Amino acid sequence: MNLKQVKIALVTAFLLIPMFLIGQVKIGYIASERVRAEFEEFKEAESQLQLEFRKVQEEYQVMLVELDSLKQAYETQRLMSSPEWRKEKEVEISTKEQRLQQYQAQKVGPEGELYRKQSQMEYELLSKVKTAVDNVAISKGYDFIFDGSVSLLYGKPTYDLTDDVLFELRKAKGNK
Repeated sequence: MNLKQVKIALVTAFLLIPMFLIGQVKIGYIASERVRAEFEEFKEAESQLQLEFRKVQEEYQVMLVELDSLKQAYETQRLMSSPEWRKEKEVEISTKEQRLQQYQAQKVGPEGELYRKQSQMEYELLSKVKTAVDNVAISKGYDFIFDGSVSLLYGKPTYDLTDDVLFELRKAKGNK
């Protein structure tokens, strides 16, 4: 265990031990990976992002083919052409290369459209999951609900609230 995990475990222990001594604490867990796999909106978001990515990839390939054909035409005619023509074509090639790089950064770069869209979709979906977990915790009287996909080595199936959270998510989707 690294130092951060030890600290987290100690803080958790110091917080939970007094609660166990004072009264009955109700704890549950969910399998977030299962929620991701079974909740339809996660699948829909993933499909939408894949579709967007393929569209961007196709546009990029078209631009790349145009650039390659321009370079090939330049290479085949370079020796027979005037210096002015060569300079003009070199500028054109350079401009297309810059546009290609800008397009790539704008669409799939670290601050590109696809990254922002993915972040926004994840935020919206995780907010829905958080609301569903809160609703389950309140309605069933749980004090703590942990994400079993992250650090749970074993959990008694009776404390698994994944089905309840999935039910809440589907119920909330149906109410829209």
